[in-house]
Amino acid sequence: MKTYSTNQIKNIALLGNAGAGKTTLVEAMLFEGGVIDRRGGVEQKNTVSDFHQIEQENQTSMYSSVMYTEYNGKKINILDVPGADDFVGGTVSSLHVADTGVILVNAQHGVEVGTEIHTRWLEKFNKPAVVVVNKCDHDHANFEKAFDSIKESLGGNTVLAQFPVDAGPGFDSIVDIILFKLFKYPKEGGKPEISDIPESEMERAEELRNELIEKAAENDEALMELFFENDGLTEDEMRSGITAGVIARGMFPVFCMSAKKNMGVGRFMEFLTNVAPSANELAPAVTADGTEVKCDASGPASIFVFKTTVESHIGEINFFKVLSGTVKEGDDLTNNKTRNKERLSQIFAPQGKNREKVTSMVAGDIGCTVKMKNTKTNHTLTSANVSHVFGNIPFQEPKFRTAIRTLTEGDEEKLGEALNRIHQEDPTVNIEYSKEIRQIIISGQGEYHLNIVKWQLDNIYKVQTEFWAPKIPYRETITKFAQSDYRHKKQSGGSGQFGEVHMIIEPYTEGSEPRKMFKIEGKEHKMANRGVDTHKLSWGGTLEFVNCIVGGSIDGRFLPAILKGIMEKLDEGPLTGSYARDIRVYVYDGKMHAVDSNEISFMLAGRNAFSKAFKLAGPKIMEPVYEVEVLVPADYMGDVMSDLQGRRAIVQGMSSEKGFEKITVKVPLAEMNKYSTALSSLTSGRAMFSMKFDEYVQVPGEIQDELLKAYAAEQEDD
Repeated sequence: MKTYSTNQIKNIALLGNAGAGKTTLVEAMLFEGGVIDRRGGVEQKNTVSDFHQIEQENQTSMYSSVMYTEYNGKKINILDVPGADDFVGGTVSSLHVADTGVILVNAQHGVEVGTEIHTRWLEKFNKPAVVVVNKCDHDHANFEKAFDSIKESLGGNTVLAQFPVDAGPGFDSIVDIILFKLFKYPKEGGKPEISDIPESEMERAEELRNELIEKAAENDEALMELFFENDGLTEDEMRSGITAGVIARGMFPVFCMSAKKNMGVGRFMEFLTNVAPSANELAPAVTADGTEVKCDASGPASIFVFKTTVESHIGEINFFKVLSGTVKEGDDLTNNKTRNKERLSQIFAPQGKNREKVTSMVAGDIGCTVKMKNTKTNHTLTSANVSHVFGNIPFQEPKFRTAIRTLTEGDEEKLGEALNRIHQEDPTVNIEYSKEIRQIIISGQGEYHLNIVKWQLDNIYKVQTEFWAPKIPYRETITKFAQSDYRHKKQSGGSGQFGEVHMIIEPYTEGSEPRKMFKIEGKEHKMANRGVDTHKLSWGGTLEFVNCIVGGSIDGRFLPAILKGIMEKLDEGPLTGSYARDIRVYVYDGKMHAVDSNEISFMLAGRNAFSKAFKLAGPKIMEPVYEVEVLVPADYMGDVMSDLQGRRAIVQGMSSEKGFEKITVKVPLAEMNKYSTALSSLTSGRAMFSMKFDEYVQVPGEIQDELLKAYAAEQEDD
């Protein structure tokens, strides 16, 4: 394969709901470009894109795949992304490097929730988009209804570039508005016969052409002048206007096809090569510090790794986009995140599970390489004396969590290695060992997502595992002040242990100042604040330690030991063993012994005095609350709202958004277990949601009582 120049390269991401036909379209595009000699099929399990065993078994995409085809003297890099929201990581990483999004819409269903999610990501990345209504040959195809749903989703900038003469089982002809011709295909697809538009379709075609020309002219002042002067635009002028409109997201051209029968695919590829923007026509890439880097093949080399996979017989494969300069086989680059030197020993043009070796790639191209020492997803590699570091891919927060453990004792290390490798390939799978709840927690985008992780562990890594209910990371705090004291005394021959600590604790709030006076048992106690240490706790919240010792009742050298004892009790809260937070401690008196006092004595005295005071200070358990955003079709709104209310949700807002209802609520994490499964069941898979941590709030009294009883029972069992 030749080395293409930047303006000859088109990078597209195929988007859309599961079942829209993205993988089938890839096969047709590769066939039309001559890079494969026969088209595979999802049912036959022989497509270039869905090559993983689990994808073939389930007949659906679960991983993003990178392919290329050649057409019209251009190279089209294709990123085929999964349609299910559980595998949105592949969508986000692909859109990060794609230059144009191609949204596939099923002619039977129109815009579905998955399509809507993808268009929102497109908008977030500010990427150009074109739309294809696929499956126009299906028995239940309804092109007009599908187009209406596209306009509702994308807005007034949606414009027809084609329409089918007869969508449904008899579909074989397309009216092309740009070329103003009729494309009629053989019964089984292939090369079309191109002719003039028949009279029966002329009126509509002329109306749509005027609309298309007007929309194209809107995006270029010079074209607008030509449009008024000449009462129209030439074909070349129209193409120029469409390109400008697509780049500015001021225009979303809509095409139609049957990818399965290869009807309309070649013409769409011709449009992509002529009109879709190359990387150098878009805004420059921006580094993490805001520096713009032009997509220029003659500049210094810089590449960004957007995907990493692992193959047993090869090892790690790093997929990258050349953001500037030209990279050649054998180049030495610097990883600007690790500062390691890396050599591009080989460069490949990826083709699904296969790769074609190339000698070089220029700015704008997408490739892969192997045998790098310490380069992962989100790393930037550059030529010498270049310090670019590009920002990380904005992967979505997890929505589903579970605890995991091995079924075979001794497999814990194998499990850890396997999970780390899975995370490396899919950064939306997060792994955490929680010391607090003593569980390995894996989290992802949904139950289906994590079930695929388990399948990988069982079948690829040969580690037998089971999921079990994850514990909730509660927090403990106090609601009022309390006083306590504790004397630790131990004598067992020789020097003993002695330490006595008097303290007051109260709730800590950000920005508040330590008090100077407390009323204890009817008497005023003045605090001589001699020093304040503020400690931000690693699990969130604050401990403020106030030294109020006067008269030398406790030597200053024992204060760190008292603090250590308090910190130990914060690490294992007095109520349920959860982390404690947001507390101010005043140590104001105590006693010591000239011989028997030591650090261990005061550490234990401080620990026990704190525990005693904590239980007197109106202790409360706090639970993590998440902000949840649900996107649901209107006809399922009642069921979804009813379910959320049963999960102690507090509604924050409701609105309509492009044909869907958006509900924003705050929900305790304890109530979100398996929510993705429940939501899918309630809405027949047509609703989706996202969630992110918001805050810790106090649990209701009855739930706190249940938690205290459960913890007491657990302690008895131990």
